[in-house]
Amino acid sequence: MRLKEFSCIVLLLLAFPVWGQISISGMVTDTQGVPISYAEVYLKQVQRLETTDDNGRFSFDNIPGGKYTVVAFAYEYEVLEKELLFDTAFTFTIQLEKIQAEKLSEVVLMQKKQEVFALKQLKKVEGTAIYAGKKTEVVLLDGITGNLAANNPRQIYSQVVGLNIYDNGDAGLQLNIGGRGLDPNRTANFNTRQNGYDISADVLGYPESYYTPPAEALEEIQVIRGAASLQYGTQFGGLVNFKFKKPESDKKIAWVSRQSVGSFDLRTSFNSLSGTVGKISYYTYLNYKEGNGFRPNSNFNSRNYFAHVGYQVSDKTKLTLETTFLNYLAKQPGGLTDAQFISDPTFSNRERNWFDVDWKLYSLRLDHQFSSKTDFSLNIFGLDASRSAVGFRTNRVSQPDDTSEPRELLVDNFKNWGAEARVLTRYTLWDSESALLLGSKLYKTNNDQRQGPGSVSDNADFNFSDTDFPNYERQSQFNLPNFNFAFFGENIFNITPKLTLTPGFRLEHIKTESIGSYKNIVLDLAGNPLLNEDISDNRTFDRTFLLMGLGATYKVAPSVELYGNFSQNYRSVTFSDIRVVNPSFQVDENISDEDGFTADIGARGRFNDALSYDVSVFGLLYDNRLGEVLKTETRTNAAGELVETGRVVRFRGNIGTAFMYGLESFGNWSIKETFFPAIEKLKINYFMNLALTQSEYLSSEETGVEGNQVEFIPDVNLKTGMNFGYGDLLGSLQYTYLSTQFTDATNAPQDINDNQRGIEGTIPAYAILDFSLSYSYKKWKLEAGINNFLDNSYFTRRATGYPGPGIIPAEPRTFYTTLQFKL
Repeated sequence: MRLKEFSCIVLLLLAFPVWGQISISGMVTDTQGVPISYAEVYLKQVQRLETTDDNGRFSFDNIPGGKYTVVAFAYEYEVLEKELLFDTAFTFTIQLEKIQAEKLSEVVLMQKKQEVFALKQLKKVEGTAIYAGKKTEVVLLDGITGNLAANNPRQIYSQVVGLNIYDNGDAGLQLNIGGRGLDPNRTANFNTRQNGYDISADVLGYPESYYTPPAEALEEIQVIRGAASLQYGTQFGGLVNFKFKKPESDKKIAWVSRQSVGSFDLRTSFNSLSGTVGKISYYTYLNYKEGNGFRPNSNFNSRNYFAHVGYQVSDKTKLTLETTFLNYLAKQPGGLTDAQFISDPTFSNRERNWFDVDWKLYSLRLDHQFSSKTDFSLNIFGLDASRSAVGFRTNRVSQPDDTSEPRELLVDNFKNWGAEARVLTRYTLWDSESALLLGSKLYKTNNDQRQGPGSVSDNADFNFSDTDFPNYERQSQFNLPNFNFAFFGENIFNITPKLTLTPGFRLEHIKTESIGSYKNIVLDLAGNPLLNEDISDNRTFDRTFLLMGLGATYKVAPSVELYGNFSQNYRSVTFSDIRVVNPSFQVDENISDEDGFTADIGARGRFNDALSYDVSVFGLLYDNRLGEVLKTETRTNAAGELVETGRVVRFRGNIGTAFMYGLESFGNWSIKETFFPAIEKLKINYFMNLALTQSEYLSSEETGVEGNQVEFIPDVNLKTGMNFGYGDLLGSLQYTYLSTQFTDATNAPQDINDNQRGIEGTIPAYAILDFSLSYSYKKWKLEAGINNFLDNSYFTRRATGYPGPGIIPAEPRTFYTTLQFKL
């Protein structure tokens, strides 16, 4: 399908009568009148959720009058659901009953909560952030029955529409997700954060995430697309924010221990402590993972520690300190050619490839409430990290590793710090409440990168061997300082009781520098140097620009909302990518930044208690898109002339202008509420997550690109399945299907007879079935499951560098089991 042939139908839904905008407030208490903090109060028809404060109070501002179903939930209390009519400002008290021992278990209560809050979206205003008019999706980790110990992304992100995921098979040490034509490699096209602060290597110069928090520690994962760039950066992908579990508010100490084993010697141990003592609250965990992988030469181990300490200075002021430490070492089996993969996907001819990551994150946050209308936050954060990769890397993937030759070694050190301040105030305009957000971010990095000869040994040796191999061709050393200052703002305008507009802007100043040199070495046929020189390559790229965006929502009915947004986007070219010498691809010296826009329009809502949905169409224009085409490699000879080497490589540069567009839809149907509403302990839900995407290169100066499809886009991306259970027994069955996708802009097809490279070609269509069960008994919980139940052989990526080059096979059928104890 070409762009001119594409058309979409936007669903029109039943209208619902509404009155004017009103505010309601109240208190949640137990039957003795004692306030309950952290209780959740939910209005079904408008899908608004509020959490009570320390005094048990809550409020809903700026909602249309009408009839609402109010649901209140708190741990260790019965769920209360009641229908009320609000036509004027209203204040009331909700009383919850304590659960008796013989009554519903915690698991059943969680089931009820998940049914009530299915397809949760972020509120229009949360803390010092605005989400009105944006496409927001929230993954509730408590509602997932799946392989959390291995961070299985297919199961964790099963209800986030349109994501393209690389399968690593490393127990979830790295997350690789993309979407809408964005490269999934280390989630580099999203702004990745935890608890609101950056965790990637360098947001500007190297926006890759080598650290991913364990799912067992998370409360939710927020995925925000559309106009999210205005608050969180310029990225085309939007934001992925990992939100950790909160400290237990009513216990001094709570302990959770999860021990897991799985196929290929997978062993994980997760232990957390949490509690509140006076004004101090804390949450901390230690997570250990190890395994051998399903291919030879593929073992790994990691240690991850996290600590959160909060101090409630007063009712209006809170300080939070967080630290994160991660270290992992992995042996990498390398990539395969197409012929090797078809013959034996478990094969490996790389015995000397290793990868090491050391990650240290720090954050200090101040939250202050100036008044009931004005909130302020200041987050100061820093990163001290490194990644090292050593191994044999060639674009002739089938070539055996010559153990007499040095391995290639790349070492990167990342040191950065930043500060982000936000103030959000609510004010009255046109007899309704509006909200204004203003913020600024200062970000500074001082990174360095070195590439050169490693040792000839087969162990994890990350020391350079310059004296032993002075004529090693691929050598470079660079300092990569970056500076970024941004000022941003958004405002919610309630034009009518039904229509809300949210314009926004982001003023961005970026100064990117590259200071260093690389080797230009020319050898004769005998391997003797004809030329060995250092070439300085110092660059400074200074730019200031303004991004604009607009979001809108229209309440067709209290339970039905239309939304739309438009946002300009920008992605800075990474000098670190430019200067790494890679035998698999060559980089255009005139490579430049990317820009474009993202637009969404859709409908979301709920029908009775049985169906929740989100259906939208999107368009994404990508100008100066970075991409890869197959070309003959060029090198500078001894005479300073640019000559062709005869080798075919991937050429990376600004390929052209691309447009991606499609339909993204999600629906969650409660079969239990439809047919068996009286059976309280029963859970049967069917969900379908379907993205239909088309793309086209509208223009390109490269031969054979214009009119082609954009890489990393399957036409069909489907995740569907059942979540079911009775009482304390829960289960899930999930089917995943992705159609064929290209991996380069020339749309090179797969060559099943390729016995040399494996770097270019399509990723064939694949389908996967996952099955999981869990059973809870008092303080114990047992989980077990089978991933890739049908044992399909498939792959999700062709790597041009580490961990390849070549095809990286995905895991075959694997088993796991987890035993949890909670005190």
